[in-house]
Amino acid sequence: MTLERLALSRSTLDRSAHLRADPELIRGLLADPRTAVLVLDGDQAPVTDAPPATAQPTTAVRATSDPGTPDGAAMQAPRLALLTPSAAADLVVAAARGSEPLAAYLGRDADGRDHVVLALAGRQPVVPTPTPQPPDEGLPAVPPPAGTRWAGLRELGAVLDDTGAGLMTAAVGLGHWHAAHPRCSRCGEPTTVIQAGWARSCPACGTEHYPRTDPAVIMAVVDADNRILLGRQAKWPAKRFSTLAGFVEPGEPLEAAVRREVFEEAGVVVGDVAYQGSQPWPFPSSLMLGFIARATQTEVTVDGAELAEARWWTREQFEADIASGELLLPPPVSISRRLVEAWYGAPVSDGGDAWR
Repeated sequence: MTLERLALSRSTLDRSAHLRADPELIRGLLADPRTAVLVLDGDQAPVTDAPPATAQPTTAVRATSDPGTPDGAAMQAPRLALLTPSAAADLVVAAARGSEPLAAYLGRDADGRDHVVLALAGRQPVVPTPTPQPPDEGLPAVPPPAGTRWAGLRELGAVLDDTGAGLMTAAVGLGHWHAAHPRCSRCGEPTTVIQAGWARSCPACGTEHYPRTDPAVIMAVVDADNRILLGRQAKWPAKRFSTLAGFVEPGEPLEAAVRREVFEEAGVVVGDVAYQGSQPWPFPSSLMLGFIARATQTEVTVDGAELAEARWWTREQFEADIASGELLLPPPVSISRRLVEAWYGAPVSDGGDAWR
């Protein structure tokens, strides 16, 4: 059995990659009032918390409103506010950042409406940390469109509808890559955006660069007594535990990466490894590949670098610590939480939402 409807793996758009080669695609779409535009400021987008309209909005702001939401999320959940090209242009002018925003084509919906992201220039996407990072100094705050607020993917990913989740996940991933790779990795010259935002070209040496995706394994390790192994990184507050995870090394099969990472971090030996599902994790560029891993040796010895502590939980211990608040899990947007819930056999309520 594999995990279904992972928060950041949901999407309804056809990416229509065959259209990207048209150098006039973005220009033409931004001249079409039917185009839906997602504006990003760093890794935040405008959202609305208002109940969805019963009729198709005709104003400058259109909220995504398809019915697909994970875990029966309420209809009053935040929804992306997609702008008309003219409203998006007004927002870009209001930003007054001094340079053109990044524009990229995201795809076409079932109604034939095209979607574009405009990532405002200057502000860098924020890689989440336990300690909130200050906003970029010297950059003016951009007022959101009327009736909306700015919000990030970690807050929104598990509660957006399928269209919104897919749009924002792709847009944030592209924004991270462009912000981190403005120059050619071969000769160092500044590159230009091509392929409707999905590649960069070096005018000096001719090299083309494409968005990178870093594969990472994430695993629920269980033993013969059906205990689960969870670990806590040193930089995390006490009581916050997650499944183990790590990046895949060059030339390494996924199953070998699972076994290596578990042994390196916790000293536990793993035998059988079973794939459960995957989801993008654009913080900044990972693809999380989820597994159930069966331990054959259960003595825990943490490495002290990746993990500060790790321990086994029985179902009874898990239930007691969740109920008392002694154990907090990652938020619902994370595949880690879904792996734990798959082991437990039911959704878990632990206040994990606060871990954003």
